[in-house]
Amino acid sequence: MFSRFASSENKFFDLFNGSADLSVEAVGVFKEMLADISQVGIYAKRIKDLEHRADEITHTTIALLHKTFITPLDREDIHTLITELDDILDFIDAATQRIWLYEITQFTPETKMLVDVCVQSIHCVQKAVNGLKNLKNADQILKNCIEINRLENEADQILRSGMAKLFKEEPDTRQLIKIKEVYELLETVTDRCEDVANVIEGIVLEYA
Repeated sequence: MFSRFASSENKFFDLFNGSADLSVEAVGVFKEMLADISQVGIYAKRIKDLEHRADEITHTTIALLHKTFITPLDREDIHTLITELDDILDFIDAATQRIWLYEITQFTPETKMLVDVCVQSIHCVQKAVNGLKNLKNADQILKNCIEINRLENEADQILRSGMAKLFKEEPDTRQLIKIKEVYELLETVTDRCEDVANVIEGIVLEYA
């Protein structure tokens, strides 16, 4: 019986890690896409495939949650964490689809800055999630959560200054609307990272 519990416990953490790893891969592909925009359709398909895989991990986690009598973490925390992790990749995919469908081929410095912040934030998410299995380095997990919060604030600042510049300098209203939407989706990626960090921080403070 104990071995079955240990197996289920490990599965939850493996699923969390798998979802975080997919987001790291997706944001890396997104950054590649900006440098090779002529192949946007190929990159969009790669990210969509990763998004589908993340959905499968989420469904698997929720199914396992319903089948497991004793869980390693609070059930609500497990459900919230895997859902918030999935949301990160959903918004990366959404930004990708807008760039592809809107045929955006030129990117502002603010777009690239937001992507860089997304990359940093998602890597911090990955580190924080990877630490949950044993909680031996609780202080380091919390440091990653604090950094994720700082990066979300940085993304907010980039968004505000980018929007101001866009409305001041972009003469094409249609192009303005397209770029504005991409900005907002990328900033939302950092919001979802912050949501994950908040859940992890609560788990660490409760169990460490």
